[in-house]
Amino acid sequence: MINQSMVAKDWAMLLLLSFLWGGSFLFISIAVSELPPFTLVTMRVGLAAVTLWLILLISGYPVPKSPEVWRAFMIMGLLGNALPFSLIAWGQVHIGAGLASIINATTPIFTILIAGTFLSDEHITPKKVLGMSAGLIGVIVLIGPPALLELGTNTMAQLAVIGAAVSYSCATVFGRRFKAMGISPFDTAVGQVTASTIILLPVVWFIDKPLQLANPSVQVWLAILALAIFSTAFAYILFFRILSSSGATNVVLVTFLAPVTASFFSWLILGEQLQTKHFIGMACIGLGLAIIDGRLWARLRR
Repeated sequence: MINQSMVAKDWAMLLLLSFLWGGSFLFISIAVSELPPFTLVTMRVGLAAVTLWLILLISGYPVPKSPEVWRAFMIMGLLGNALPFSLIAWGQVHIGAGLASIINATTPIFTILIAGTFLSDEHITPKKVLGMSAGLIGVIVLIGPPALLELGTNTMAQLAVIGAAVSYSCATVFGRRFKAMGISPFDTAVGQVTASTIILLPVVWFIDKPLQLANPSVQVWLAILALAIFSTAFAYILFFRILSSSGATNVVLVTFLAPVTASFFSWLILGEQLQTKHFIGMACIGLGLAIIDGRLWARLRR
């Protein structure tokens, strides 16, 4: 059984996770200038797997050996990384990043529906639906409603990104089983990125032919390492800790927070100006999170 309302520690971890994943947009924008998408994705999860295995071996942590556990890791790697990363990489060739981000922000909506259907302790409630809707509106305002003008064009690419959002949702709900199997969040993170690396290697070998690519610059290598170590390895440890304690519909709230932290990094590092729409969008997202949390409304009723 998980806690439907997150405690302060869970909110702090969720905020930290949003910074790790929000920063990934900056690292990706640097790395993708010299690397094809599938190569970048494979390097991201592959180096994250190496990082986590080194920590695992140095710390003396026991390595999961059960075939049943590794079958579950392979499913998690497919649904949580390999399939959605590939669908988004293909989809963004044909549609803009803004529309892709908005479509990706539907992940919590799909998660509510899937978790409410298959998990007995995660119910679909009016509070969740209202909060998620406010959060999605916030993301649309933050990114900019003009991005929606692309809707109806390049339908297959849009369906691919929707498929990625559904895949993320299925992975999040599926990931709940690892706690019941006695697998720690750390081991789950190791298993997922290892499995996704195994799945992606033949794909990238066939599509991108990485041995024929030029060696990336130092700046790109630093971006890849930051993406792998911070935005993937450590981020997934946090993700599975929150999933274990607070459930599927709560952990995917990071999908609303990541665009906020991405805007912050763009302002702080790239010097991009924050506009009125950014603050309105952030306010809508904050309102949505407050509705889902419920404690503010409980105090106002007193």
